[in-house]
Amino acid sequence: MSLACSQPVSLYVHIPWCRVRCGYCDFNTYVADTSDPGVTSPYVCALLREMDLAARRIGRRRVETVYFGGGTPTLMPLADYARIMAAVRDRFDLSPDAEVTTEANPETVAPDVLEGLRNCGINRLSMGMQSAAPHVLATLDRAHTPGRVTQAVAWARTAGFEDVSLDLIYGTPGESMADWGQSVDAALALEPDHLSAYSLIVEEGTPMARRMAAGQLPYPDEDDLADKYLVADERFAAAGLEWYEVSNWARPGHECRHNMVYWRGGDWWGLGAGAHSHLAGRRWWNHRRPLTYEAALEGGQSPAAGSEHPTAEQTRVEMIMLGIRLSEGFDAALLTSTETARVEAYVAAGQMRRRGDRLICAKQGRLLADGIVREILD
Repeated sequence: MSLACSQPVSLYVHIPWCRVRCGYCDFNTYVADTSDPGVTSPYVCALLREMDLAARRIGRRRVETVYFGGGTPTLMPLADYARIMAAVRDRFDLSPDAEVTTEANPETVAPDVLEGLRNCGINRLSMGMQSAAPHVLATLDRAHTPGRVTQAVAWARTAGFEDVSLDLIYGTPGESMADWGQSVDAALALEPDHLSAYSLIVEEGTPMARRMAAGQLPYPDEDDLADKYLVADERFAAAGLEWYEVSNWARPGHECRHNMVYWRGGDWWGLGAGAHSHLAGRRWWNHRRPLTYEAALEGGQSPAAGSEHPTAEQTRVEMIMLGIRLSEGFDAALLTSTETARVEAYVAAGQMRRRGDRLICAKQGRLLADGIVREILD
């Protein structure tokens, strides 16, 4: 079935390798020696085969964003970045102003790596800082030191990156409010263009979840999480970064365009093991294990493990659930009459507000966004 059309499409490229698996992580990642071409080469060949499949299915669509995620993409050799980006340009219409992001861990980049990434066409760097407190990094099983982030950002600027994003995590066991304030201030001192701040989510089956279940670590406290969110929001705003999604702030013009495609329900093709795609109202997801993914493509088969066509009602609910997290909000016309009546209580309480035909979370409402959705939906 062809999915060719004139609308732009985004590409996500999943690189599943890590040097160490963090105790809180439940992403589709695998510890591997990426200096071994026997690990990286078959996987990159599979990515290129899936890109061929995508080009046959959707035609030479315009690509406005590309995102290398993981895992730790910057463990991949620069030559493989170059192969993948050359394939994108060959098979699709890559916009001259396309946003091309790679995630990175601070310990995996150096001046020559960052210069090489820029030469490949990567123009946005999203780096996992997580914390400036060494004991918090240790609890998270992060390998880098706070000083390494400072070095990496300076190297990135020298290499020509004009769009640098830092990720922070708050609510780690043992993190005090002073620790969090130190992390926020340290991140802002590096003058990033974009900041993400995520509350620690304890995912079932992770080593951290097992430690908490055994009483070795305390569970996150909801009041503590809320207080730390408000501290971050206040300091980010004072530094000129505006919130545009519940967990994301940016200098004007530096919002992550790729993530906005997800949040607005646009079209994207996810390349790689476990990657998800959304095109023309259909969703599908690839086999999670890299060897299974590689084998399917080597055998001339689709790497998809499953798919679905959301109903109109499911799509409506998702538009509300995603839109309520955005500073632009969602169209009030998406609500039924009973849902509209329920949302008025949140407007009256100052947790939501109306802007024309849009409904938007106020600051206090952002802390309750998921709960508000649950309460208002039929």
